[in-house]
Amino acid sequence: ADVFWISLFILLQLMWKMLKKMLFSWSMGLMGPKTDFRLCRTLFREDIVFLIDGSDDSRNRYNAIRTFMMNIIGKLDVDQKKDQVAVVQYSNTAATEFYLNTHTTKESILNAVRSLKPKGGRPQYTGTALQFVKERMFLPSAGSRRSEGAQQILVLVVSGRSRDSPRGPAEALKSSGVVTFALGSAMTDPVELQSISFQPDYGISTSLMLENKLLLSRTKHGMDPLLSFTCCVFSISRIVDRDVTGKDVVFLLDGSDGTRNGFPAMRDFVQRVVDKLKVSVVQYSGDPTAHFYLNTYSSKNEILNAVRSLRHKSGRAVNTGTALQFIRDNILTAPSGSRRLEGVPQILILLSGAKSTDNVDAPAAALKELGVLTFGIGTRNADSLELQKISYKPRYAQSRLTFYWTDHNLGEYGLCACDQKVTSSSPPSTRLQVLEQGP
Repeated sequence: ADVFWISLFILLQLMWKMLKKMLFSWSMGLMGPKTDFRLCRTLFREDIVFLIDGSDDSRNRYNAIRTFMMNIIGKLDVDQKKDQVAVVQYSNTAATEFYLNTHTTKESILNAVRSLKPKGGRPQYTGTALQFVKERMFLPSAGSRRSEGAQQILVLVVSGRSRDSPRGPAEALKSSGVVTFALGSAMTDPVELQSISFQPDYGISTSLMLENKLLLSRTKHGMDPLLSFTCCVFSISRIVDRDVTGKDVVFLLDGSDGTRNGFPAMRDFVQRVVDKLKVSVVQYSGDPTAHFYLNTYSSKNEILNAVRSLRHKSGRAVNTGTALQFIRDNILTAPSGSRRLEGVPQILILLSGAKSTDNVDAPAAALKELGVLTFGIGTRNADSLELQKISYKPRYAQSRLTFYWTDHNLGEYGLCACDQKVTSSSPPSTRLQVLEQGP
């Protein structure tokens, strides 16, 4: 038993390293090699729920699981109110050990974890446990700060194949924007872990960990754990420019029928990134509608009030091409408040929930020729190649499962994927300053 415990403990530590490696790869891919990770870490908050196997099968492994959690918690920023932790145990039923708002200091959380005992019971009804977490843990009454922009993270540690189907609850968690990591022993089903996880490569079994041991040993970059399971770092108001008067930013929101459930998140996203920016908002489905222009409002409060009052447009068509042409012809013009002719960078942020029902090629090309820096952000129903075509450069396009992730973090990713150096990129008639990624 001692040999087994030691082996499992080592494997759990390898899993933790793998989490850090995946996080590093993700963050480097999106943020660029010159991002200040320490600043990133200070800007984000996480609500982290551990869902651990406490069944009869886990008794010999329980010390390793508990130590694994303590190692992660020890790296979090709990005392500064940035991170919160909750723990749920399960077997054939699930039980809350403590909620996200139960403990407010790292020491009290660590003491609570040290005192955990195996729940006991028949193994392993993971589907039931995931449903329990969705219904009871990621709620304001349980301490969730989703509405305040905190990323919702679930770390599942399981020692065997589920005896009920986890598919429905796992999909519901993904749709609500919860980022799930599933860690399992060699007795688990790797395919099941992948289906539970937010993305397939966030499902890790011990057998896969052994295959990656050499790769992990070559990782050269140290990172804070849970630096950001989100994609981004700086608020867009910092990224766009230190000179807050120096950019014109247009939000183009997909208001078609397919985005009805995600529209509140899209609206919240706009609210979070308009601080001190000159902003316009356009919503579209079959045809576009300008909610307000770049020169409609002159104060932050006016803009925020206008954004809060936005209502979903609805419509079956998703004519993104028509909407892009509308932006070029009616929004990024001097009468509408654009300062393009004065050399002020023009930035367009598209939030799309589906593939366009009309052609985007010509309007997207026209915006690029005009020097507009376009970012295309879409859900899993959007066409990733189309987003790349629309975006100023392909790497400025991003696809996510839902807008619940986008609202707090991904849009803030937007320009932080580029370094904050200013280079020249302009049509012949003007010299437009845009943000360009470093070498």
